[in-house]
Amino acid sequence: MALHIALVGAESTGKSQLGVALLDHLRSQTRLRCALVGEYLREWCDREGRTPRPDEQDAIAREQWRRAEAAAADHDLVLSDTTPLMTAVYSEQLFDDRSLYPFALQVQARMDATLLMALDLPWVADGMRDGPHAQQPTDRLVRRALRDAGLGYSLVTGAGPERLQQALNALGPLLRPHLGRTDGLFGRLLQRGENLGGDWSCELCDDPACEHASRTAARQACDPTSD
Repeated sequence: MALHIALVGAESTGKSQLGVALLDHLRSQTRLRCALVGEYLREWCDREGRTPRPDEQDAIAREQWRRAEAAAADHDLVLSDTTPLMTAVYSEQLFDDRSLYPFALQVQARMDATLLMALDLPWVADGMRDGPHAQQPTDRLVRRALRDAGLGYSLVTGAGPERLQQALNALGPLLRPHLGRTDGLFGRLLQRGENLGGDWSCELCDDPACEHASRTAARQACDPTSD
């Protein structure tokens, strides 16, 4: 069964760039068959030349998950940029519509790891994004949805290589059982339980207890010596 890794967060927080960096790294440093499922909402907006209406959101969310499931059929690991959770969050933020959350959180619960992007990168306008003023409200809604559903996540901060290293550190406990000594340097480091660099931090956290607790719980769940 394929591992599902979710990349979520507000607009212009580096989800797509991190997804590509993770895909390249895991493909070169492990024998895992990895796939990256891009954001269908972005594809939809580019094709239609506009943002969706409220009644179009549900189909977009379901297509995002359909593509992730299709990729899982012949891959060991699927990176999702993003998940239906982001469509649900946008529906609430823009249309005051919370009807997509049940499906979105059902899908999110199937993620083996969730990486939440911090709001620490420069804003990049692209003609479709709402603007930097929307980042914090989106971030709060994502955190609230995950927290209320009891779903853990790891906050990823920094830029470029640092962001990638933090993501790899967060994914280490999940990936370790699936890697062997014949994998690349990344796999060998994980087999020895070594840190990959980029200490995890949550300096932008608006709920420190929640993030630290979810991070610790995820590590303990993957560590058979933590009893």
